[in-house]
Amino acid sequence: MLAILFDVPQEDRMLLIRWSDAATNNANPELFSSVEEAFKELWQCFEYFSNIFEKRKASTTPGHDLISMLAQSESTKEMPPNELLGNLLLLIVGGNETTRNSISGGVKFFNEYPDEFERLTQNPNLVPSAVLEMIRMQSAIAHMARTATEDTEFRGKKMKKGDRLALWYVSANRDEEVFPKPDRFRIDRENIRTHLGFGYGIHRCVGYRLAEMQLQILWEEILQCFTRVEIVGSPEFQWSSFLHGITKLPVRLQHK
Repeated sequence: MLAILFDVPQEDRMLLIRWSDAATNNANPELFSSVEEAFKELWQCFEYFSNIFEKRKASTTPGHDLISMLAQSESTKEMPPNELLGNLLLLIVGGNETTRNSISGGVKFFNEYPDEFERLTQNPNLVPSAVLEMIRMQSAIAHMARTATEDTEFRGKKMKKGDRLALWYVSANRDEEVFPKPDRFRIDRENIRTHLGFGYGIHRCVGYRLAEMQLQILWEEILQCFTRVEIVGSPEFQWSSFLHGITKLPVRLQHK
């Protein structure tokens, strides 16, 4: 999907996964011996996309892919290298980590709550709601940072202008004041649209509708093809405080 949005060859799609991993695991000793090694990968990412960016900026034919839009827009076509790389990595990570971890999380939750999977098979119209519940429960982006713009107090906690704040989405999405029995997976939650899995306000994820559509199509196809997706081994979780992800989840598919 990312390769389509960027209009890059499908045979290069696994590079996007590699660079996503480099961006989100640069301090993970299991993947890289040093941060410098990870940044070498990210420099390769910059060289790859910088070449594409310059060619599309020089093109006289307007493109409809994301890179062409950036390259041909007056506000973004002169981005410095660090800004170009930052924007591309944001799209790569945002379009990859969140969706694939929500998929894995959904499989895990349905195995923990098999009655909910049975309900879904009996009523496929619940797929859109089930997808939102997966996103809430998984909370693939665990937190995001913001800076206080003025002195304020919230629930007895004082914050000064300039303080850096960690907004824990993974915690907010389990807020019992908002979600009754928040640790239970329920595919028909009435207020599920209030989850913060995509952030909130002006910083809300620009691709959230695409992510929802991808997940909905995936689960619609699963329901047509399989009677069960059974976990047959222990999940392995991502080495990160920022991403709430699953790196390994062995399953057995039971065909219809």
